[in-house]
Amino acid sequence: MKIPFLNFSPMHEPIKQEILQTFEAFYDSNWYVLGDKVKQFETEYAQFNQTQLAVGVSNGLDALHIALKTLNIGIGDEVIVPSNTYIATALAVSYVGAKPVFVEPNINTYNIDPSLIEAAITPKAKAIMPVHLYGQACEMDAIKAIADKHNLFIIEDNAQSQDASFNGIPTGAWGDINGTSFYPGKNLGALGDAGAITTNNEELAQKAMVLRNYGSQKKYYNEVIGHNMRLDECQAAFLSVKLKHLNNWTKQRQEIAYWYNEALKGIDGLILPQTANMATHVYHLYIIRTNHRDALQNYLNENGIGTLIHYPIPPHLQKAYAYLGFKKGDFPIAEEIANTCLSLPLWPGLTETEIKFISEKITSFSRIHN
Repeated sequence: MKIPFLNFSPMHEPIKQEILQTFEAFYDSNWYVLGDKVKQFETEYAQFNQTQLAVGVSNGLDALHIALKTLNIGIGDEVIVPSNTYIATALAVSYVGAKPVFVEPNINTYNIDPSLIEAAITPKAKAIMPVHLYGQACEMDAIKAIADKHNLFIIEDNAQSQDASFNGIPTGAWGDINGTSFYPGKNLGALGDAGAITTNNEELAQKAMVLRNYGSQKKYYNEVIGHNMRLDECQAAFLSVKLKHLNNWTKQRQEIAYWYNEALKGIDGLILPQTANMATHVYHLYIIRTNHRDALQNYLNENGIGTLIHYPIPPHLQKAYAYLGFKKGDFPIAEEIANTCLSLPLWPGLTETEIKFISEKITSFSRIHN
C-alpha cells in the first residue's frame, strides 16, 4: 500500500466542476485584480472567522508583515514569538525592523507557554504573536490577560488553524489584527499562494488595504510607501468555493486523528498529540514524537508511507538568525520537539483502512526499538 503524506485529490475531485465553472466566470469577467471576487471572499471569510473585517493579501507571511506595519511596529521594537514555529513568524517581525523575542512552547501542546511570556517582556516589547501551531488553538485567555496587563498588541498567526477555537472564540478573532495563510497545503488552501488579515478594527483594516496596494486607495495616488501584496482575484474565487466545505473537512481531519489516537495509544516511547483545556484542534498536522524519529521515518518510507518533519531546525538555530547569537541549548524544548517530531499523513479522504496500515507499521517498528 502506498500512502503519500498529502493527497489533494479526495478534496478536489468532488468540487472540480464547480472550480472549473468558477475559473470560467473569472476568465470571462475581464477583471483580474481586486475585483468582486476578492470582496466576496473577504466578506465570507470575515463571517466565517467571526470578525468584522477580512483583507485579502498575497500570502500568510505578507499578512503578518502588513499586520505589524498597521500597528506601527518597527525598528527598536520587540515582538514575542514562539521558539517552536515555522520561520515565517519571525521573518515578518524582521521585515519591519523589529526583533523577534523567542519564548518556549508547552511541551505537551507545542504552542507558546503563557507562563513563560511575562519573563520575556521588556520596555521594548510591543506585541505578542501567538502561533496556533499544527492546528491547535493557543491558550488565548491567558495570553490576552498578559497583553492587556502590559499594554501589548496581539497578532495571531493563524496559518495552520482555520476553524479552530479557544473557549468558543475562533482563532484569528482574538487579536488586534491577525494573519492567516491559504497556501495549498493548509486546511483552507488556495490553488496557489494566498492569505488574509482578520480584525475587528476598521482603521487597521483600512491601513492594511492601503499597504497591500502600493500605499494607495485611489489609483496613482499614493498615501504611504506600500507594497504589491494583493490577493489574486482568481484565488479568491477558488477560496470562496472551498470555504463552503471547510467545516466538513475539519470533521474528517478530527475523525482521522481519533483513529490514529485509538490505534497508537499505549505504544512505549511514542508521544501522541495532546489538546489544551478549552482549545480545539483541527489537525492541520498530526504530530507524533519519538527518540527514534529518523529511523521510524526511514522505516515508514520503506513501507510506502510518506511523512515530513515540521520543523527540523528551530528559528533560533537557522543561519538567517545567527546574528541574534543563539546556540544549541538556548531553547531546549523547541530543540527537543525539532529532534523528535514526525508528521504522519492526514488529509480529508484518508481512510480508516489506511490509518490501520500506518499504525500497524508504527507498532511493528516500536516492538523492535523498545
